[in-house]
Amino acid sequence: MHLTSAGRRRLGVAVGALAASALVLTGCSAAEPDGPEKITFSYLWGGAEADAIEAIIADFNASQDEVEVTGISSPDFQKQLTSLSASQGSFDISDHFGNAVGSWASKGIIAPLDDLLAANGVDPADFAPASIEQLSYDGKIYSLPIAVHTFQLLYNKTLLAEAGVEVPTTMDELADAIAALTKVEADGTITQLGLGDPSPSTTITTLGYAFGGDWDADGAPSPTNAANVEALQWYYDNVVAPVGSGKLAAFKSGVGEYMSPEDPFYTGKYAMVIDGEWRAVNIPNTAPDLDWGVTAIPAVSSALADSTQLTVSTLFIPSNSKHKEAAAKFLAYLVSDEGATAFSLALGNLPAKLSLVGSSAYDGIPQFSVWLDALASDNVHALSSAPYSAEYSTDLGLAFDEVLSGTSTPEAALQKVAGNSSNYATE
Repeated sequence: MHLTSAGRRRLGVAVGALAASALVLTGCSAAEPDGPEKITFSYLWGGAEADAIEAIIADFNASQDEVEVTGISSPDFQKQLTSLSASQGSFDISDHFGNAVGSWASKGIIAPLDDLLAANGVDPADFAPASIEQLSYDGKIYSLPIAVHTFQLLYNKTLLAEAGVEVPTTMDELADAIAALTKVEADGTITQLGLGDPSPSTTITTLGYAFGGDWDADGAPSPTNAANVEALQWYYDNVVAPVGSGKLAAFKSGVGEYMSPEDPFYTGKYAMVIDGEWRAVNIPNTAPDLDWGVTAIPAVSSALADSTQLTVSTLFIPSNSKHKEAAAKFLAYLVSDEGATAFSLALGNLPAKLSLVGSSAYDGIPQFSVWLDALASDNVHALSSAPYSAEYSTDLGLAFDEVLSGTSTPEAALQKVAGNSSNYATE
């Protein structure tokens, strides 16, 4: 999401002591005699998102009398992991990010879902293939996507018009647009950046796919894939080198908070950004006067058109839950057409089910279709969630930082990651 996660960028307020106590007391409680089986859904969202989730829970509870769900907002990753690692956990279903699945599955702390999905009529083939690939480990599915995220090129229409720049459709045109839209004063001070990056790691890995790269080939890290190196070099040559790494760092340190009214894309300091679909919901609320557009990220060839990275918000059932079958019934509701639509609309995220790509439910979100339609592309990729993914992600971030600061070349930085990968955890 990568912050990716995307969808969690507006994670709500911390849970107080009372809610924490309730989580311990209600988690995995026994079923009432002659009553519905009671389960706990501990979710990471808070604030308005939590309110929307509670409404979905209420709809499920009212729709049947076999399972009763209690929802608890608990935006604490460490508490979530502590519960997963205990002999008896405090919840029966929860959410996280796709890149954790391989690590958690290898440790045995989340349950395989294949049989539970089949028992509840859930077909993994209904979901974006890249999402199911990321959520599988050792031939089994350990999590399901509740929402997904793709990345596209957003642009400020006013700034492009003032510079006489057309919306770029090729990588060469994108390079020319960055140059035309970057403004630097005589002393080297940057006042406007052609292409900004809310998350450099996400921007660069996504560009890697647009160049035909692969960050995980044959089940192993492949940072030195030639197209990956080319993408990182392109980014350095077109974004960093023309203004200087020091000036760029100084400029970025002074921009406003992400997705606030002072967000640099909203204030015109960034003319273009590569970012996720949540922007389509945030912009009308936060920057209603911004005249903006969005288009597919240019690729280096027609065969690579509509290349993008997909990240996943997931649902899982912990291995220590005593109510897996009941939790699976609720999970099946959450990923049904009705549940998935309500959930994705509440968070301003994309639905994971391909059958919902053409749904009219999303027509009211401006320009949402650009992100939504990308789900049907054959060039949608997700980074691996193998047990080594956390170490790999950290090393890639450090490598990108070295290149952006001018202390290493793309080839040398990514070669260093390749050398480190021999020591990564495999299970």
